[in-house]
Amino acid sequence: MAPLSKAGAALAALRDELSGAVYAPGDAGYDAARAGSRPAVIARCADAADVVRAVRFARELDLPVAVGGAVGHGGVMVDLRRMREVSVDPGARTVRVGGGATMSGLDRACRPYGLAAPGAPDPATGVAGFVLGGGTGRLDRAFGLAVDGLRGVELVTADAELIRVGPEAHPELFWALHGGGGTFGVATALTLDLHELPEFAATLLLYRPEHGPEVVRAFREAVERGPDRLSGTLLYLTGPSGSAAGELMCGALVTYAGGTEALRETAAPLRALPVADELPCAEALGLFDAPRGRRSLTSAECLSGLPDELVDVYCSLGERMPVPSGSRHLLFPQGGAVAAGPHDYPLPFRHAPWVAHPSARWEDPADDERARAWVREVRSGVAPWSTGAVPLALIGDEGAERLRAGLGVGNLLRLEKVKRAYDPDDVFRFHHGIRPV
Repeated sequence: MAPLSKAGAALAALRDELSGAVYAPGDAGYDAARAGSRPAVIARCADAADVVRAVRFARELDLPVAVGGAVGHGGVMVDLRRMREVSVDPGARTVRVGGGATMSGLDRACRPYGLAAPGAPDPATGVAGFVLGGGTGRLDRAFGLAVDGLRGVELVTADAELIRVGPEAHPELFWALHGGGGTFGVATALTLDLHELPEFAATLLLYRPEHGPEVVRAFREAVERGPDRLSGTLLYLTGPSGSAAGELMCGALVTYAGGTEALRETAAPLRALPVADELPCAEALGLFDAPRGRRSLTSAECLSGLPDELVDVYCSLGERMPVPSGSRHLLFPQGGAVAAGPHDYPLPFRHAPWVAHPSARWEDPADDERARAWVREVRSGVAPWSTGAVPLALIGDEGAERLRAGLGVGNLLRLEKVKRAYDPDDVFRFHHGIRPV
């Protein structure tokens, strides 16, 4: 850490140079901007040049850097929320997305052209972090993982240099950005492939929990026999409305990359079961927006299949989920374009046909142990069917072994060499950080 006099002078210079805003502890606006962390400085950047200035400031004072709330105490938080521009090229079927753009902004820009990119279930999710971290979403079976469509990245490196990364420019770094996350620099813009999607349909069918096993089996059969455009999520949740409000329910979110008629046909076996309630598309998808201001713990296990014995285990674990709460006991299919996608990238979880994803969310600190124990119990319960892989975008910091499982041992060694080449001082050491070796 630099002497206070040097730090003060550097901070004053950053305030003068940045087109955006700068917040330090004690400043008006600092608490609202810090996203739950306690950074030494928040740089709310207006453009890529501001990001370069922020990283240069951090290097001058030997401070770590991260985008958003992942920054640790005393680091520099690069806030990209002003950099949300989204520009669609409908002829080329590509989109350029600013580093601070969210999924809702991407969707709004693409929808008028009947185009879409695979994205996160929560519209508030940042596009850059989701894509580079190998995030999963509802269009994956039809079109592949979002990162599979990555054309190029504009990145500010640890040397405070803005570079353009693609298959021909910095190819090894481009490989690393396919799942390596934010540990190599600050992405100020991404270029992504788009897919034709004039219609998208979804419905959430809710059932009493005693019907869980037959619901899961019917959903499994529909997905395994249906087209890749069919996807969705099985879940246990606290009933959102009606007579089931506040009670444990089993749900089947059925999605289709196409029209409502095709959705209705593929969901027919599920409708034949005793449905307690049904939510239409907008309301159904809104339930998956991440609750704000809640205590949380999430994890995931990739599964080799979904045999009947595992169906029973999954349902039994769902019945032990803390209720009422914002928790979700999720189980979703992969396969399709996910499994058929590029196999060279550090995303070993793409081979798993199913993923279990316990997501505990609660309000009362008194429920901490109960909620956390349930997440651990889910992981332990499905472990006999685990492939060993893990989607890192779905878990928190679960240690070095899980990082290796998420990336693959051989991939991790290769990623560490890329890290050494582009960030030998480990400036960007958050977001499932990779060591420079």
